[in-house]
Amino acid sequence: MIQKLEIVKLDVNDLLVIPDFPGKHAALLSKRFPGVKMNSASESTMSAWAVRCFQLSRKLRAVVHGGREFSLDSYRQTGRIELPNDSVDLVFSDLLLQDLPDPKHFLQECWRILREGGLLTFAYLGPDTGKEFIGVPELEGSLKKLASPWDMHDMGDAVLSEGFSEPVMDMEYLYLEYESDALLISDSIALQLMNEDTRIKGVAQHLPSKMTLEVVYGHAWAIGKHLTRAKDQLAYIDPGQIQRKTRHDSN
Repeated sequence: MIQKLEIVKLDVNDLLVIPDFPGKHAALLSKRFPGVKMNSASESTMSAWAVRCFQLSRKLRAVVHGGREFSLDSYRQTGRIELPNDSVDLVFSDLLLQDLPDPKHFLQECWRILREGGLLTFAYLGPDTGKEFIGVPELEGSLKKLASPWDMHDMGDAVLSEGFSEPVMDMEYLYLEYESDALLISDSIALQLMNEDTRIKGVAQHLPSKMTLEVVYGHAWAIGKHLTRAKDQLAYIDPGQIQRKTRHDSN
C-alpha cells in the first residue's frame, strides 16, 4: 500500500490509519508524509506485549504527530468513526473491510471525515482467501466465511455508489506455505477463516500445506463532496451551492 501511495500526488496534513498495528504504520507513513498529524484506530484484541508496544508508540506519536487515538471497537459498536466531518486528507485502511458486516457504511464514514480532494486507500482479503480449506471433510463445521466476501468488482461498485470518484482497483494472489499444521491453523484463526476452537487432532494429515490470500487493493477520491450527492442515479444539489448571476446595466 505504501508503494502504491508513492505515485499519488497528495498534500496530507491529517490522516487516519484504521486499523493501526503497533509499530507498522507510523514510521512508514511519517516518512511518506513528513509532519503529518496521525490519527489511528487500534484493535483491542491484542496480546499484552502488543498492547505495551502500542502504548509506547502512541505516546511517541502523540508527542510528534499530535493525532487522536481511539479503539476500533467504538466504531464496531456505534458505527461512527470518532473524528469530525471533513477532518482528514487520507484514510489508510489495511485488512479491515473483509471483517465488517456492512462495508458500505464504513465507506460512508470515510466520505464524511475526508476533506474535499481527500483520498481513501485500502486493502482487504477477497473471497478466494483460504480456498484450499473448502471441501476438507475434517474441517466441516470449523470454517468461517468472511463477513464481507466482496471481490474487487463488488467493492469498486460500492465505492462509486457512495460518491467517490476515479476509483482504481487491483488484486493479487499471495501464497503462504506451511511446514507446521499448528501455524496454519493459528493463522487461519487469526484471519477469521476458522473457529477459535479448531483442533489439529484428526485433521493434520488432511490439511493443505498452502493457503491462498486474495488481496484486493483500491483507492478513490472524495471530490465534489459538498456540491452534489447521488442516490438512485439522481443527483441532489445543495441549494446553498446555487448562486444567482445578475446582469448589471452598464449605464
